[in-house]
Amino acid sequence: MQYLLGIDVGTSGSKALLIDTQGAVKASANTEYALQTPHPLWAEQDPSDWWQATIKSIRQLMALGKIRAEQVIGIGLTGQMHGLVLLDAQGNPLRPCIMWNDQRTAAQCASITEKVGLDQVLQLTGNPILPGFTAPKIAWVRQYEPELYAKTAKVLLPKDYVRYRLTNSFFTEVSDASGTSLLNVGQRRWSDEMLKALDIPRQWLPEVTESPEVSAHLSAEAAAELGLLAGTPIVGGGGDQAAQAIGTGIIKEGVVSATLGTSGVVFAASSSYRVDPQGRLHAFCHAVPGMWHLMGVTLSAAGSFRWYRDTLGQSEITQAAQSGRDPYDLLTEEASSVPAGSEGLLFLPYLSGERTPYPDPDARGVFFGLTLRHGKAHMTRAVMEGISYAMRDSLELMRQLGLTIDQVRASGGGSRSPMWRQMLADVFDSEIVTVNVSQGAAYGAALLAGVGAGVFPDVISAAETAVSTANRSQPGADAAIYADFHPRYQALYPALAPEFKAIARIVEKHLK
Repeated sequence: MQYLLGIDVGTSGSKALLIDTQGAVKASANTEYALQTPHPLWAEQDPSDWWQATIKSIRQLMALGKIRAEQVIGIGLTGQMHGLVLLDAQGNPLRPCIMWNDQRTAAQCASITEKVGLDQVLQLTGNPILPGFTAPKIAWVRQYEPELYAKTAKVLLPKDYVRYRLTNSFFTEVSDASGTSLLNVGQRRWSDEMLKALDIPRQWLPEVTESPEVSAHLSAEAAAELGLLAGTPIVGGGGDQAAQAIGTGIIKEGVVSATLGTSGVVFAASSSYRVDPQGRLHAFCHAVPGMWHLMGVTLSAAGSFRWYRDTLGQSEITQAAQSGRDPYDLLTEEASSVPAGSEGLLFLPYLSGERTPYPDPDARGVFFGLTLRHGKAHMTRAVMEGISYAMRDSLELMRQLGLTIDQVRASGGGSRSPMWRQMLADVFDSEIVTVNVSQGAAYGAALLAGVGAGVFPDVISAAETAVSTANRSQPGADAAIYADFHPRYQALYPALAPEFKAIARIVEKHLK
């Protein structure tokens, strides 16, 4: 039997996953590592921790699956996007990685946008310059750590640092590079215009390939550390969202994923380069060659429901502990007793600020429309509906750009609830299905490795071989109710935005 290895250099740990050539999961292993926050709003990790965790996870995986080195015929990489890894001329990290969720670079984002011009930034890179992206981090290091900047020889993304340790080669691929603000996303190559504007040497950047292309081969040194075979091909791989999309079959226009995790991610494949003129949606290269993807993010999706459970669901938590049931199941059962629309109660899930369609860190959560009629069950249902409305905002932006949405594939913890799946079908006015795999981005990376190793002829064939659908929910009678309430939900943010900012300034003033 032959196997494909997917490696996910995630935010909390390094996951290794083995699948066979039909897509069945053989074994998986995960090794956690720490995140450092040396200052408020900063987030950093030591790249050497990724490498040591990768070694440990792969060795555990091989032992768990009782796999011989020669049975692994291809390796795919994925991981957290946007992180900045700076290497010196000897290939040593100059500082900890500045991560995707680090927020120190607001001033650099504004400066780059002013210098290049927002319209030009959007046309070249598909996205506004955001604090999480890589380019403003480079500008920050140049301004505040000039001695390290002067020693820089290479700039890598997290998964591509692990690739360097695997192969002694410098490569990235188009989906991950799309989140640097340095890639011409429409042309799928580094942007000479952005590099010139930011005075970043082209030789600092790795070669960029398509995601299923073999970019390098496992070195003898790394093979000895990992217990694998030297020369094993390693494909480009993908950023975590693109790789996860491969693993859930989001490979053609018309099929969209909605991930109800801590954040809510709506991801759509696009056969052409589409850019929202206001930059509200992310536009990246897809891991499918010749395709792009659009993505919207609700920062607090299931995270809002978890806050609600922890804050107002103590009785359900106690009852669940006594009965052996899940407190979320108890909450959704109570919510099902309330009619769609929660009798006029609306919830804005902006507990961590918001990204799509309002990139506003000052946005706040709101219950709107409370009356004496409303009880706890109404509030529970309103939270679920508010999260669903927020994710519909991303779908509507995609439709405005000309995408037809035929089917939404739901994943993440919230998708386990039949009630929530039906709610999404009604709010989205679209069929909702689930898929047969739940291994995340590492699974997609392993499928990409299969293309590079010649197991599958292309990425679409790989996904169609491995991924099937189940648990179909069609829009029902409640769709008309949600169609009436969604515009009222949309009207609340513009009305409240000035007050969000005013409250944030007052809180900042009195916390100093």
